[in-house]
Amino acid sequence: MSLALSPFFPDLIEPVRVIGGKEFDFSRQVVVMAILNRTPNSNLDPNKSMDLAAIVSRAEQVMADGADWIDIGGRAFVGVREQLPGQAEIDRVVPAIEAIREKTDAIISVDTHLPEVALAAFQAGAHIVNDTYGLQTPGMAEVIGETGMSVIITHSLTGPGIRLSRPGYGDGVTAEVVAFLRDRVAHALECGISPNRIYIDPGHDLNKNTFHSLDVTRQFADIARLGYPAMCATSNKHFIRESLGVGRGAPELASGTVAANAMCVFNGARLIRVHDVKSNVAAIRATETLLGLRDIG
Repeated sequence: MSLALSPFFPDLIEPVRVIGGKEFDFSRQVVVMAILNRTPNSNLDPNKSMDLAAIVSRAEQVMADGADWIDIGGRAFVGVREQLPGQAEIDRVVPAIEAIREKTDAIISVDTHLPEVALAAFQAGAHIVNDTYGLQTPGMAEVIGETGMSVIITHSLTGPGIRLSRPGYGDGVTAEVVAFLRDRVAHALECGISPNRIYIDPGHDLNKNTFHSLDVTRQFADIARLGYPAMCATSNKHFIRESLGVGRGAPELASGTVAANAMCVFNGARLIRVHDVKSNVAAIRATETLLGLRDIG
């Protein structure tokens, strides 16, 4: 295993992008995405809530704390449980998107793997689909292509709600993740999604054990080398808990998350998805300056 000894600056495909009327230069900045879960069973999120007013208040707070985007989800990824019907997911995320759209000018992504939810979210005002099943649900890429939404293509083997007890990667996890993302990006392009609307995510802990997620973190440059702005979503995840030897909800997870995110940015990540916005914004702004992406002043 080899580790990068100097920062990796990816050669990005169309680094300057406009989303929802706002310009982002991914060659010079790292986007901080705030997680808002309107679900009762997200084990990682201390701020999850089914209360719409609480979700809107949380959205206003994370924007004040410096979040660049808001990611709204209506279902948890992990766990063996009854699958949430698409309409139930729509009933959770659409009112939240509409209410946040009325109160803020936030860039909004919807965390879903279902095309009907993506379409309803677009109609409610969302700009981006954060697809944790990597465009594997039939019709998803077509909906995104037709609506003109952007998409975060995430690596996972099973998608939300299906536990994979012993995930295996015969050719090495990072190599297989890279191959998967390259294939799904090709599918996106075939379905009319333009290159400047594509982002990628290796899917830390999604059908991966701690050793897999550590490998992806250490070799994140291989993900970023694909050329599309790459996201790391490490916040509060199991591999950080196990690395620190702490339980879910432990205060040390905040520092562990910041460290993992900074390491991924050092290795080319240009988006981070987090629960604790304020501390990560400060850490990422400092990291940008240390890497020479951001000027002081």
